[in-house]
Amino acid sequence: MNALGIGTPAAGVTVIPLSNGAIYLTSYSLFVHGGLPAGQTGFVTAYASTNFGHPVALILESCPSSSSCNAAAQFSTLSTNSGAQTTVIAPPGIAKGVTVNAGLAIFVPDNNGVNAFSGTDSAVITFTMTNNNTGSVIETLQLSLNNPNETLQSAVQLTLASAAGGLTISPAADYAMNFGNVNGLGIGPATGLTTSAATGGVVYSTPYLLQAAFSDQSSTTATIKTFVSSPFAHPTVLQLRDAAASTGPFNNIGTTAGTATQITNTAANRSTITRFLGLFVSNISGATAFSGSDSATLTFTMTVP
Repeated sequence: MNALGIGTPAAGVTVIPLSNGAIYLTSYSLFVHGGLPAGQTGFVTAYASTNFGHPVALILESCPSSSSCNAAAQFSTLSTNSGAQTTVIAPPGIAKGVTVNAGLAIFVPDNNGVNAFSGTDSAVITFTMTNNNTGSVIETLQLSLNNPNETLQSAVQLTLASAAGGLTISPAADYAMNFGNVNGLGIGPATGLTTSAATGGVVYSTPYLLQAAFSDQSSTTATIKTFVSSPFAHPTVLQLRDAAASTGPFNNIGTTAGTATQITNTAANRSTITRFLGLFVSNISGATAFSGSDSATLTFTMTVP
């Protein structure tokens, strides 16, 4: 499990990413097979009799049998108090031989800084069935979440997205952006592009979004860098540049991992950063002039801390 909901959950478990973490949920069945006289009913309550050792990072939640238990909003925090248990099957309850389904979940919240945790942990849930007619306890049983222990992982995720008024960023195996037809005079820029004069040519620029997310990290900020991992075939005519504002200044982006351009070293968890990508187009003429199609690749890295 991780707070970003990344990866494939265990068999029988559904993960729902949330704006402040992720919830891992499953359903289970309850039925009465003894101890309840004919014509009487029993209801069920539960509590965490042994809570997780890291209750800030792993939170047990329960969904009652009256719900479909397939959405995060249907779950609530499971009680840790035997004197004020969480209702699983509400009174008047069910009769002997009746089966109902309820839900159990682990909420993994965003948790960075001093309380960050990754590793294994376990918990025990105690269920109690009470006779609705007499108020007497029919049975108690325990469910141990330790076969194997639950595993909480740290996670990091960096995504790119289109910004309002900018070029479309297409997600695929890698992201893609197309500047279309460009020229050294800045004539006829495509929709989503702005042109500005530069020494020896013109810069076509577009805003785009960087979305940072990370969980269970000792740091509360991340560093984001980028470099041109695959340059244009005509690097003197076409160059990628970066700026923090639409008005620039636009600076050349590094061409190796060791010379990567730092975008920020204070990216917060689940933050969105607007950045401006510039394509410098030279107005050079003569033997080194070029016209035609070309492409390049930027590689972004995020490091926490």
